[in-house]
Amino acid sequence: MTSQRKIAEELGLPIHPPKIEIFDLAGGTNTDPKGHVRHVDHYRLTSFGLYLARSIPGHAKLRYVESWLLPELGLRVSKWQFAPGHELDQDYYLDVAGITTGADQWSTVDYYLDSSVSAGKHATLLDIDDFVIATQANLLDAETSQRALEIAYSTVDSLARHGYELNEWLLNKGIELSWPHQSA
Repeated sequence: MTSQRKIAEELGLPIHPPKIEIFDLAGGTNTDPKGHVRHVDHYRLTSFGLYLARSIPGHAKLRYVESWLLPELGLRVSKWQFAPGHELDQDYYLDVAGITTGADQWSTVDYYLDSSVSAGKHATLLDIDDFVIATQANLLDAETSQRALEIAYSTVDSLARHGYELNEWLLNKGIELSWPHQSA
């Protein structure tokens, strides 16, 4: 798989194409956006989503990630374990994404817009500049761009109405996340 950044450079784009990840439940792996196949320590499939936990080898700032893919919400919710000295005031990181489900394989297409959530304090919408550039470069079609914006803003609004308590908001939607590895 060619890296997203290399594709962008070859096309002369000021930004990478949407990042794609593959989650191979049968094989116990996760293919990251750069094409690296990573071992997944744990997958768990539920009625509302897919949980995964894996290490992040070779990253200077991150050690471990736990994520929930929530297709109905168009979100990937992650908790990160940071390397010493790189901690952030963040409890959750939310990626707006297109999520395709399957019996043995799931995939995500990242739509650039993210939110950083500090429980009980604030949520910050991130990467709006990347989203705008990607939209202008036609890396996202109009319908996808509109959906991504709606997801991002309704998520931040819902978090605000629930005191920036992600679990409280999700419980109202019948979603109860668990974090077996307690990475963050």
